[in-house]
Amino acid sequence: MVLVQPKIPPNTGNVARLCAVTGSRLHLVAPLGFRIDDKDLRRAGLDYWDKVHAATWSSFDELVEAEKLTAGNVHLFTGRGKTGLWEARFDAGDWLILGDEVDGLPQSALDRFPARWVRVPMIPEPSARSLNLSTCAGIVMYEALRQIRTANAQ
Repeated sequence: MVLVQPKIPPNTGNVARLCAVTGSRLHLVAPLGFRIDDKDLRRAGLDYWDKVHAATWSSFDELVEAEKLTAGNVHLFTGRGKTGLWEARFDAGDWLILGDEVDGLPQSALDRFPARWVRVPMIPEPSARSLNLSTCAGIVMYEALRQIRTANAQ
């Protein structure tokens, strides 16, 4: 799970807890809207932080290069995605990438993998503008895990 430029400590803490209970690692891309030792972050992530926080990267490009991300192993979640979550196909080792709580993923990140944009289904605006970041992370994490476990069971 990758959070690009998250701004709200409790959301990131909740995603850390999600990663802990699913056995996933959490990568953060700077700039962050908080310090890693922020008490709100620790409170929401409880004692999981040291078990899930894989790395903090200075930029999305640094993460892509260091972890050798490709169009075959990334999913960038954006409300502008043409592929719906239920149509996306997830495999073990894939990277689930979400943007910040205000602006979503930066255009520069989206431009790196234009065919890998995925949309979480919602009713159209103006009734519902967006999902909370940690809620969205939970939805996409469990759909990816469901697909991977189903494939492994067959």
